[in-house]
Amino acid sequence: MQIGQVIREYRKEKHMTQEEMASRLGVSAPAVNKWERGVSYPDITLLAPIARLLGITVDTLLSFEKELTPAEIGVVISEFQMVQKEKSYEEAFRWAEEKLCEYPNCGQLFWQLAVILDARYVTMDEKSDMIKPEEADKFEKTIEGWYRRALESSEEEACCRAADALFSFYVRKEQYEKAEECLAYLSDQNPEKKRKQAQLFSKTGRKEEAFLAYEELLFSNGQMARLLLYSLYMLAMEEEDMDKAHFLAEKLGELAQTFDMGEYNEISGKLELAAKEQDKDATVKLMGKMLESVESISAFRTSPLYSHMDFKELSGEFVGQLKKDLKKCFRDEEAFRFLEGNARWIELTEGE
Repeated sequence: MQIGQVIREYRKEKHMTQEEMASRLGVSAPAVNKWERGVSYPDITLLAPIARLLGITVDTLLSFEKELTPAEIGVVISEFQMVQKEKSYEEAFRWAEEKLCEYPNCGQLFWQLAVILDARYVTMDEKSDMIKPEEADKFEKTIEGWYRRALESSEEEACCRAADALFSFYVRKEQYEKAEECLAYLSDQNPEKKRKQAQLFSKTGRKEEAFLAYEELLFSNGQMARLLLYSLYMLAMEEEDMDKAHFLAEKLGELAQTFDMGEYNEISGKLELAAKEQDKDATVKLMGKMLESVESISAFRTSPLYSHMDFKELSGEFVGQLKKDLKKCFRDEEAFRFLEGNARWIELTEGE
């Protein structure tokens, strides 16, 4: 939408005639008419008064286009991908510049076009994309500016994505202080923030901090993976899909072994399955192993995987109480009633 069309649309919304608008701006009615027909443009000194009169921002007045919907953004990106294939880097860059001039407030478009051109720049075929050094520097600075425009966006997704992309942009250029500034735009709950911080620690010589950050991520992701696998495992049993339940039980054990979670965690996941199938031998065998390996529940404390992390040591009192709780569970839980009268089960659960 050209500036004249913007003026016409918002003037009509205000139920204002061309004569009324001209009178309030101190210009002639034919001048307003020419603006709206695209014959001429308002003087730059009139842009702010026109915007105030129409109840819009100067950005809206100059944007030439309304805000884009996600679907419309998709159409623009698809069109740009075609331009990318058919045109040189410089031609594609100019196309993107013109499009962003039409939509100066669309953070989503700024970061997406910047990412595409940035990726092409990094992987550029020098023979097909002949760019002079001075031009290359200008392109990079413009792309950086587009990322920063997206950072200022009120659209949370555009802001976060731009921060992520700009972080990689600065790391590639070894501008680590600027890269670290980008992390402020990422949520503390975003695991990528910590990984990127660890990456910066490593690249700037802070090795101990890098080790600690990576180990903390590894530990927390291991715990999350175990929780997700266990949830799938329980769901498979609810659905009576025993083949899948057996598969997932094995994966739970392998995962615990991979993340050095100790023998207790390697075997404990199979107990529900053995009880579900009322396999007496397997169930009492697992119960016995779990009681014997309770202390290994914190085996990760001494694992080289987490050597830079500090863990609270388990007290003998805690371990003793855990054994008591396990015995009580094995004895009282309805799922284990099928073991009544089993000599090994009685031996394992007697006393506390």
